[in-house]
Amino acid sequence: MKVKGILLFFLFLLTSLSWCLPHSYGKTDQIVFIVPIEDTVEKGLYSFLQRAVEQAEEENADAIIFEVNTPGGAVDAAAGIGKLLTTTDLKTIAFINNQALSAGAYISLNTDEIYMVPGATMGSAAIIDQQGNMADKKAQSYWNAAMKSAAINSQRNPLYALAMADETINLPELGAEKGKLLTLTADQALKIGYAEGIVQDLDELLTKVGLEKAQTQTLEESFAEKLARFITNPIVIPILLTIGSLGLVLELYSPGFGIPGFMGISALLLFFYGHLVAGLAGYETIILFIIGIVLIILELFVPGGIIGIIGFASILGSLFLASDNVIHMGISIVIALFVSIMASIFMIKVLGRKMSFFKKIILTDSTNTEQGYVSNVNRVELLGEKGITLTQLRPAGKIMINEEIVDAVSEGAFIQKDKQVKVIKVEGSRIVVREIEGL
Repeated sequence: MKVKGILLFFLFLLTSLSWCLPHSYGKTDQIVFIVPIEDTVEKGLYSFLQRAVEQAEEENADAIIFEVNTPGGAVDAAAGIGKLLTTTDLKTIAFINNQALSAGAYISLNTDEIYMVPGATMGSAAIIDQQGNMADKKAQSYWNAAMKSAAINSQRNPLYALAMADETINLPELGAEKGKLLTLTADQALKIGYAEGIVQDLDELLTKVGLEKAQTQTLEESFAEKLARFITNPIVIPILLTIGSLGLVLELYSPGFGIPGFMGISALLLFFYGHLVAGLAGYETIILFIIGIVLIILELFVPGGIIGIIGFASILGSLFLASDNVIHMGISIVIALFVSIMASIFMIKVLGRKMSFFKKIILTDSTNTEQGYVSNVNRVELLGEKGITLTQLRPAGKIMINEEIVDAVSEGAFIQKDKQVKVIKVEGSRIVVREIEGL
């Protein structure tokens, strides 16, 4: 009985100790992050991907799979994303689920492995300007070097990456004759080593890379990140600035504060909010913009013009600081200013409207004769009357007319005292006389 009790005690003790000892687990708690890269590539996308990579690193994920389906986008945004993917220690996999064109191809080449679904395409990575034309040689040279570097870093033949961006490279066996950009199908990419495999779906991809038992965690963009991506789109930026400036200009012609002013302020707030979320602008940019608005308002009450110039420069500076592309922001500002000036001309010349805001600080009432106001008495009743000079007129002096002494001037000649004169002109209180000869 005692032996049994002793055995039970030791069994309890061993069990208790086992809970205190560190546990070692097998590689069964694998984590894989699934991160979508969809639609146009812009700075807002970089902000989302940065959050995804940081979260994956914090949770010590085994891999990040980027599900790519994009027609391309901004070169500078793609460059930032490429650097983000190559600097992380986590395994990165591009899963091209439809197309990875232009910037999408560059991003995919910066991952450790590439997998494509049947029918997917990758390539056509020429750099073009905002008008849809080929960019200048300097920009093309930079982009070609970036594509080549991405291929080399992922241990792929850089010739094909260059052919995606440079139409002068001749690869007829891949359908990229001279004058055409290279766009790879899934089979072609697998054949030349630009893809590690062709898979039907994400599950097959996980099996291919040995992560079929891993816990997958799909990251979705938050509403703020989606809004930031939309707002930082190169096409949306000039539209927002135009709405903002146009709304404020129209508000100047409207009594009170109404819809135009609300739309203008909302558009500008959205502009700065989107760039703030995307990491392009800081609070100092917004503060600089507010300071500019305040200085312009002060200019309406303080003469000089210097305050207004500083305020306008502050606003322009805040807009440029919120953008990483000075040329694009400059074009956007010019478009917004042009539309605002045209709107002002239309309101004044066509509709005959005046700025109601300035009516509150500028005296617009006038005193005129039609309203009964006179600055001085107009002695038109003296026209043609005769009088006697009481003093010499040279040319001004005094005369007596109908027993009334009035100030008068000669029409130019000197007139002696006690000479008879006639009123020949009356201009307000100015009475012009001429000497009557022969009397």
